[in-house]
Amino acid sequence: MNNSQQRGTTGRSQVRRAELIATGRKLFADTSYDALSMDDIAKHAGVAKGLIYYYFKSKRGYYLAIVEDSVAELVARAGGETDLPNAERVRRTIDGYLHYAEHHHAAYRTIVTGGVGSDAEVLAIRDAVREELVATIAEGAYGHRALPPIARLALVGWLSGVEGITLEWIGGPGGPSGAGTPGGGSGAAPVAGQPGRAELGALLVRQLRATLTVIEEFVPECPAPPVPEGSAAHRVDLAPVTGSH
Repeated sequence: MNNSQQRGTTGRSQVRRAELIATGRKLFADTSYDALSMDDIAKHAGVAKGLIYYYFKSKRGYYLAIVEDSVAELVARAGGETDLPNAERVRRTIDGYLHYAEHHHAAYRTIVTGGVGSDAEVLAIRDAVREELVATIAEGAYGHRALPPIARLALVGWLSGVEGITLEWIGGPGGPSGAGTPGGGSGAAPVAGQPGRAELGALLVRQLRATLTVIEEFVPECPAPPVPEGSAAHRVDLAPVTGSH
């Protein structure tokens, strides 16, 4: 926990700090880091500039706190519901990941691309969230988080593909328009021709199954979770694509 996090961690101070972070997430969703001054931030937050310095020490400290808060929300949404069966947990992890990206465009881009330029601390936060997501997928697939190196590399490769696909989905031509900001908000329906979240999630699940099958070929001690052709799990994976139930 950095110095900015140590300030205001109880009672009304904690609420105030959370309010400032929520305001910052909205501001940085619409305006670049360099274009926002501390005076601008204080004006939008309706507080004295000194209060922001009290909690976060600097503009950069404030920005890092916003990134860390966004990362915590992404990981919590993607890694929740640990009491579910493994296959269902993997599907929910992917859906939670896509739900976050769909409704928090700017925050997701910051997390995945590393934020302001090549900021080392933001890149470290990004790398940490990648490690946590890979571990979450491994736990859902195998029941444990530790992975042999080649299995880890394969899952990192799959996750890199997920990041690229998701960035294109939320920001490329035809991506979900107006689907929210880092501060929250409702997602709009995707433009005609683009997949919805359920269909894209089904695609990513199928790609993950293929990756897990390849991992098993190289690392027999990491067997791919069995999914018989007629199983309920298989039908659920295909439902968004085929319209079947």
